[in-house]
Amino acid sequence: MQRGFLDILPLSPLQEGLLFHAAYDEQGPDVYVVQLALEFEGRVDARRLRSAGEALLRRYPNLSAGFVTRGTGQPVQVIPAEVQLPWHEVDLRAFTDDDRSARLDDVVAAETARRFDMKQPPLLRFALARLDAERYTLVLTIHHILVDGWSVSVLMRELFALYNSAGDYTGLPDAAPYKAYLAWLSEHGREESYAVWTEALSGLEEPCRLVPGDSARAAATVPKQIVQTLPADVSALLRERARSRGLTMNTLVQGAWALLLGTLTGRDDVVFGTTVSGRPPELPGIESMVGLFINTIPVRIQLDSTETLLDLLTRIQREQTDLLDHQYLSLAEIQQTVGIGELFDTTTVFENYPLNAEEFVDAADDLSIASFTAYGDGITHYPLTLAVVPDRELQLKLAYRPDLFDREAVEEIASRFVAVLRAIAEDPALRVGRVDVLSAAER
Repeated sequence: MQRGFLDILPLSPLQEGLLFHAAYDEQGPDVYVVQLALEFEGRVDARRLRSAGEALLRRYPNLSAGFVTRGTGQPVQVIPAEVQLPWHEVDLRAFTDDDRSARLDDVVAAETARRFDMKQPPLLRFALARLDAERYTLVLTIHHILVDGWSVSVLMRELFALYNSAGDYTGLPDAAPYKAYLAWLSEHGREESYAVWTEALSGLEEPCRLVPGDSARAAATVPKQIVQTLPADVSALLRERARSRGLTMNTLVQGAWALLLGTLTGRDDVVFGTTVSGRPPELPGIESMVGLFINTIPVRIQLDSTETLLDLLTRIQREQTDLLDHQYLSLAEIQQTVGIGELFDTTTVFENYPLNAEEFVDAADDLSIASFTAYGDGITHYPLTLAVVPDRELQLKLAYRPDLFDREAVEEIASRFVAVLRAIAEDPALRVGRVDVLSAAER
């Protein structure tokens, strides 16, 4: 940790969880490293781009945080008074096209493989690869403990605004400090939230797992991912069903996942994790704050075979709405209210903040993006994570641990999930007990 500091701050609930997982296996891969690779067309001024990155660290001091544990066992984030931006430039112009592509892949892989030391800030780094006279790739590697997806969008837009202004952010709106959110968290009514979660999870006697044992712990394996899309006509019909009945698409996703879990586990009382935004609307400036706000909380859904799909979805939305004010406890605290350990080994996330690379460079006069790739998006330490990306064709991304699932099994789970979504789209009046998730061969 550098000498001198500006502040010592507590951690948000998910920051505590990510710090635990970073320390759990310091030798294996850290799945909570996020990476963006942007290929530019146009002549990039590397000095200006580096100055823009340095300006971001000054504008958002929490991006410079290092994470340590006090003697009392309490984790804190320490904001140093000064920190250097990790910046690396690579010139690949001398290579042939094929060799250049391979070398660039090596750069991306090396940045991913190099673990962050959570005590040594900043937990981000930039690499700029020059491919030819007017083609560059910028690779930003950042630990998830610093930012969520919404914050990444804010940061990237501002990075290129600062590139245009040579690092001068006086023309940008004042940045709302992340510490204001942490202060709000400390004042939020925790006792009431404990009581609400105790009631919501009462009667649970065992975890809801697809794989046996303590498998939700981190493992020394890199998760893999499959991607499947829901056809445009089915996606459109789902959106229409949700709109006409006052439901969110996230509710439809949670209902479908609950039905699938019920089939896979043989249970009528299922639990899985979900990611919530964690941004309290009453906090001034929350929409433009940069930090980690999201949280993972349990979703418990009790299935009744005689209930219609529409009634099930309506009930799910009502039950989740009742928990909105109580999403700010850590998952560990919520699970303690039940007392049976980890409650689930699958999670869902509805990505309502898709990264739009074209928006990033709107403020830059002389750059355009030729390609954009996000790595680590939708990846967690859980055995199976479903990420749903809203688009004309709903995109379904299932990240899985290959030490626990083989690809064929996950592809089958994806096919079953699509079948449930089709059932919801085609006949919301269908009874829960009549939903068919079997493949043709199984039938």
